[in-house]
Amino acid sequence: MNKPAVSIIIAFYNRMDFLQLVLAGFERQNFIDFEIVLADDGSNEGVVQQLRTYISQSPLKIRHVWHEDHGWRKTKILNKAVLAAEADYLILIDGDCIPHPAFVREHYENRQAKTILAGRRVHLSKKFSVQLTPENIRKGKLDHWLALLWDSLIGDSKNVEKALYLKSKWLRRFANRKPKDLLGCNLSFHKEDLLALNGYDERYVNPGTGEDTDLYVRSLHIGYTIKPILNMAIQYHLHHKKGERSKMHENGKILLQTKADKLIYTPYGIHQTKI
Repeated sequence: MNKPAVSIIIAFYNRMDFLQLVLAGFERQNFIDFEIVLADDGSNEGVVQQLRTYISQSPLKIRHVWHEDHGWRKTKILNKAVLAAEADYLILIDGDCIPHPAFVREHYENRQAKTILAGRRVHLSKKFSVQLTPENIRKGKLDHWLALLWDSLIGDSKNVEKALYLKSKWLRRFANRKPKDLLGCNLSFHKEDLLALNGYDERYVNPGTGEDTDLYVRSLHIGYTIKPILNMAIQYHLHHKKGERSKMHENGKILLQTKADKLIYTPYGIHQTKI
């Protein structure tokens, strides 16, 4: 069997309700030569059993990469998922972000060597999020931009301008005229380019910010291009309470050292030379 053109790595932990919505979005992609690798940061046994049943019944090609729950270790499970991915091109998203039907195609068709594609997301309100089901996502509920715009005016949906799918090359250039940094929920790159950086730095063991910025900084150090793809590879972020972020200062210390040392290949990544 031929390997897929794209491996989509989804960072996941316990929220099976969210994941079903995300996977419903992948069922309606207009580019279908992809596999999904679930990077599971230690979901409990009940969720793992649900996943096994779901995967056996899904029309999608899904593989499950899991490790035990020893706290937040997203960077470690992402590195494991990268190694497990069969494709030469990788798209990384979070398990609370639903893709637009052209999401995979836009990432894949705009790929370039030594380039990371950087997307963004629409923030759905709580009211809009709870209305979503796998069935109405498959029927295109999120395709109605005016409904999202209305919810932003009377509700709490944000960044809905990012949900407007642009086909015009001129408008795309205009929308993406300014450089962007990276968000781990929406980025893609050639696998070999990530391996040249040795993947994610696994010293980041506190949620919040840092691990994506670290990858961004090391990408700049090696000379990669960061190419924004706003209003092209669109995704919709489900509303939920923010996680614990009280220890982000620890991430900041690591990031400052990465910048000071002009680090490219982290010794704390996929292949660990320091522990």
